[in-house]
Amino acid sequence: MELILWRHAEAEEGFPDSARQLTEKGKTQAKQIADWLRTRLPENTEVLVSPTSRTRQTAAMLEFDLKVIDPIAPGATAQDILSAADWPNKQGAVIIVGHQPTLGEVVHHLIRDVPAGLKVKKSSVWWIKKDENDIEPLLKMVMYPDML
Repeated sequence: MELILWRHAEAEEGFPDSARQLTEKGKTQAKQIADWLRTRLPENTEVLVSPTSRTRQTAAMLEFDLKVIDPIAPGATAQDILSAADWPNKQGAVIIVGHQPTLGEVVHHLIRDVPAGLKVKKSSVWWIKKDENDIEPLLKMVMYPDML
């Protein structure tokens, strides 16, 4: 299984939190990462998105079918994310478009060398892979918009 954790891009400040929209910089960030991801994703990739506006706008840049999942909204736990993704049982790849600090907690939980309190930067991707024969999940790659 491949688990791709994608933090939403830069969003405006405001209230209510769930309605915050991407800034122009955020739209650019999301498009850069979506373009990069699109050429690398397996055909059977599922995209699960937090119900907030900023995560839906970020994920929409991929131009894939999206599934909005309430349990991965802000305040979700690492276990909520892993359950939604059916980690590590699902065949293929799952993208979770979500929030900090939860995504950092998921990376820490799966990749033991990653310290607690990891800050996943806006619009960055952390790609984790675990094959049947792997004892531990492997960090396949990390990508930030500034790297493109």
